[in-house]
Amino acid sequence: MRRGTFREGTVDYAAVGATHAPDLMQYPPERSLPAEESWRIGSGEDRFRTAGDALLSWTAQRAAGLSLEDVRPAAGPSYAGVSFDAEGNAVAPGKHEQEQRFDAEGTPYAGAGMTLRVHGRVKGLLSVDAELRVIAVTEQPRRIGFVLGTVGDSVVSGEESFDLEWREDNDEVWFTVRAFDAPVAMLYRTIPALVKARRKELFARYLRAISPLYATPI
Repeated sequence: MRRGTFREGTVDYAAVGATHAPDLMQYPPERSLPAEESWRIGSGEDRFRTAGDALLSWTAQRAAGLSLEDVRPAAGPSYAGVSFDAEGNAVAPGKHEQEQRFDAEGTPYAGAGMTLRVHGRVKGLLSVDAELRVIAVTEQPRRIGFVLGTVGDSVVSGEESFDLEWREDNDEVWFTVRAFDAPVAMLYRTIPALVKARRKELFARYLRAISPLYATPI
């Protein structure tokens, strides 16, 4: 089992961990637009492990048409033994060294404290350029995921969480993406509908990347 998080002061928003709050959709952070999608992507341990490996090696982002640059693991020992409580608050971290993994291109897997830049567009004109930090990583026997937060240079400020769950009651594997976005760029502040359009397209691309056979949406 591995869990990790990173300190709050490195991102450009206050509600760190709010994508894991159960009432995100009803009470999002101030001036933010919340979003959530969840798909069933199959069943069984093999499906869960395969999807988990794809998720942590940035398959969702790359298949969404985004390029990853300047990927930098956190300096020094990583944080472990951390999670978010039911209200989305971070629990105090512990420390120990974690083995760093790399994909076939040599890019590090998602790890707590990592920073990276992403570049891309959706719908031809909506920018996805941003500097991001991995706020938390979870690897448990039946749950795998991570949280990304904006550090700067983005048209929106906020957070995304990506979670895979292998359910004990019915053996199904579910992929859930949650986010909240506060408009930063003038265009997005003037036309909030563009924030929603940007997010809707990103979610569709993420989910298709992890579930190429188009699983059944909720």
